[in-house]
Amino acid sequence: MAEPALPRRTRSAVRRLRHDPGAQPFIVIWEVTRACQLACVHCRADAIRHRDPLELSTAEGKNQLADLAAFPPPHPLVVLTGGDPLERADLTELVAYGTGLGLSVAFSPSVTPRLTRDALVELRDAGIKAVSLSLDGATARSHDAFRQVPGVFDATQDAIATVRSLGLRLQLNTTVTANNVAELPAILRRVLSAGAGLWSVFFLVPTGRGSRLRPLSAVEEEDVLHWLYDVSELVAVKATEAPHYRRIAIQRTQQPRPPCGELGARLRDATSDLLAGQVSTRPRRPPIDVNSGRGFAFIDHRGEVYPSGFLPVTVGSVRTAPFADIYRDAPLLRALRDPDALGGKCGRCEFRDVCGGSRSRAYAATGDPLAEDPSCPYQAAVGVITSR
Repeated sequence: MAEPALPRRTRSAVRRLRHDPGAQPFIVIWEVTRACQLACVHCRADAIRHRDPLELSTAEGKNQLADLAAFPPPHPLVVLTGGDPLERADLTELVAYGTGLGLSVAFSPSVTPRLTRDALVELRDAGIKAVSLSLDGATARSHDAFRQVPGVFDATQDAIATVRSLGLRLQLNTTVTANNVAELPAILRRVLSAGAGLWSVFFLVPTGRGSRLRPLSAVEEEDVLHWLYDVSELVAVKATEAPHYRRIAIQRTQQPRPPCGELGARLRDATSDLLAGQVSTRPRRPPIDVNSGRGFAFIDHRGEVYPSGFLPVTVGSVRTAPFADIYRDAPLLRALRDPDALGGKCGRCEFRDVCGGSRSRAYAATGDPLAEDPSCPYQAAVGVITSR
């Protein structure tokens, strides 16, 4: 069933890819290692202390980067993650090789003693342009409890300063759970003072160690997403594993902010000084229409390909097939790119073409990656939020 075109006024609320997301991804996350010296309570990878001997080798990693560079421009953005990428001694070599091929390469390190100024200078000189760091609490007490290692909060503040001083783009990542949601306004203030170019707010997917944490309810998440839309004039916001943020962005171009629940009221009250009479110094950055398997793919440390790092269903291995073939032809990825294949209320929703729901959270809740997303309270056709 073809979806009607969005009205011109709402099309600008969401950025659409300029190329066919079925032909090539917009972004590829490569978990270069699963080794990490932290023990974060939300870790989707359930990271290990030592490197896996079955990791992709340096030569295999270079072949993988060459495969990504073989896509026609615009090449996929490549993010090197882990575990902790700095656990790999060949990280700089891989970065230099990838950027030499014309790829835009970023990396997401853990804040450990390996994250030194010298390491960052070396990676910058190899071609890294952006670094993402995690900030899951506004204080040392809350952040270090999340990371399970004392001193990480202070070290993160030092790393932020170093990244900025070296002229690298800074992204700050925050994983939201029921335990730290009240800290979001204070975390926002730290994001603003750090001069981050992007605040990526991850909504908990109960997988890996994260399965032991409590996510927000669907209605609470709706409140948070509306608040994030409010503050997105202060800093660019990305709502990870909450694609219904795009639905909210479209709705907010058509109608005023709806009444919020208790959580939304608390968040707004805590940032009233920032929001009152705010005059944006930059245009609001619209969210981009990318979802698991649709413009996005994840490669793990052994070369297995997944629709997302939070959706643990492998669709192939780069050790046995070219990445491009896996991305274009894997049955699950093709299904994820078809809005009419979605089940439940996601399949009935008028926003399914630009949202599609979190496939990771649907899978975590039901075992079916095409099922409806339980984290969205919107009812299609009725056009209301249920259980406010």
